[in-house]
Amino acid sequence: MSILELFVIAVGLSMDAFAVAICKGLSVEKAEIKHCLITGLYFGGFQALMPLIGFFLGEKFQALITRYDHWIAFVLLALIGGNMIKESLDKEQDALPPSFDFRAMLPLAVATSIDALAVGVTFAFLQVNILWAVALIGVTTFAFSWAGVKVGNLFGAKFKSRAEFFGGAVLILMGIKILLEHLGVLV
Repeated sequence: MSILELFVIAVGLSMDAFAVAICKGLSVEKAEIKHCLITGLYFGGFQALMPLIGFFLGEKFQALITRYDHWIAFVLLALIGGNMIKESLDKEQDALPPSFDFRAMLPLAVATSIDALAVGVTFAFLQVNILWAVALIGVTTFAFSWAGVKVGNLFGAKFKSRAEFFGGAVLILMGIKILLEHLGVLV
């Protein structure tokens, strides 16, 4: 998997965190550097940790499912992407409390990175340098989360659903690409 493909996946994965970061930005009167830093560290850190865990889980079971790995990657990415698109179309927007403490940020960081765990499982079946992948995912999510707090504070909820929709579409397209490559349709 090329660095460009990894970056596209990183951007797709970071869209959930970006959308939640926008909400965090909406929750404060003035977005300070500490708000951006805390949000970026939590979301970027968990987005880096979860694919690493998924990778090791996938590697452990790789011998059992190598024959179907491309289908597994496709299904996981399609489900994750489809769920993100579904959430983007949900008209009910949940307001987040203005707190940036451990009790407020940990559940958000875990919730926005569950999809990264599943992507990590797919990395075990593909030719992926996991250290580059998790570093790129973590740094990309950190940057999008930082920006999300600022965007949310400046522009409001206007971009939240678009970010989730875009992220979901990217993950679905990557899943289709992986499937078509393994089936020999794409070279």
